[in-house]
Amino acid sequence: MPIGGYLAFHLLTNASIVDGIEVYQRRADQIHELGVTTVVLLLEWPIIFLPILFHGLLGLVIVSRGKRNVADYPFLGNIRYTLQRWTGVIAFAFILWHVFHMHGWFKSAWWVDHVVRPLGGGRFDPRNAYTAPEAIQQSIAVQAMFLVGVLASVYHFANGLWTMGITWGVWTSPRAQRWANVPCAAIGVFLAIVGVAALLGMITADKPRLEVPGTVYTTLDAFSERR
Repeated sequence: MPIGGYLAFHLLTNASIVDGIEVYQRRADQIHELGVTTVVLLLEWPIIFLPILFHGLLGLVIVSRGKRNVADYPFLGNIRYTLQRWTGVIAFAFILWHVFHMHGWFKSAWWVDHVVRPLGGGRFDPRNAYTAPEAIQQSIAVQAMFLVGVLASVYHFANGLWTMGITWGVWTSPRAQRWANVPCAAIGVFLAIVGVAALLGMITADKPRLEVPGTVYTTLDAFSERR
């Protein structure tokens, strides 16, 4: 649940770029105003990163021990089960790459200077939110990775809610399981639309031009330096 909740929050936050880079910058400012130390210690690692690592590593163990038999039993439930496992692998790999690409995993100065920057990571600067779309616009390959990664994450979450309800005994009868498909599918479709909208917003975002009385600044960086 912490991972799924953060996925929804993250996609909705990124989708704010559809309303303009200025709106997206305000959302980034609101999050980072909490304080880097506070966010890292109280939110990022205990609530986001560690659950993702635990969930991802445990999932890899489950996948490695599972037997794929869709060809012999091409039933819808078996196809969904197989997709759940493979989208989990794809999502885990994407998240590891995405966090490195945008943030660099760790915030140590030595790590950033000697590992992250040379490998092309740490592209996002919250003081200049345009660095996010700039990083995504660098190539079609990056955009394709985002599309596949986001859709895999959304499917894994939405279908995972349905299987979680069975595991926890929320819906156990065949009729209840059929009805449970409706809200889970609705959540999946909604987040998929939000995720694709966020990606398209990043791809089509233009470099901001901000005006201050008496001076014209062409980028957020210049405006930040002025301030």
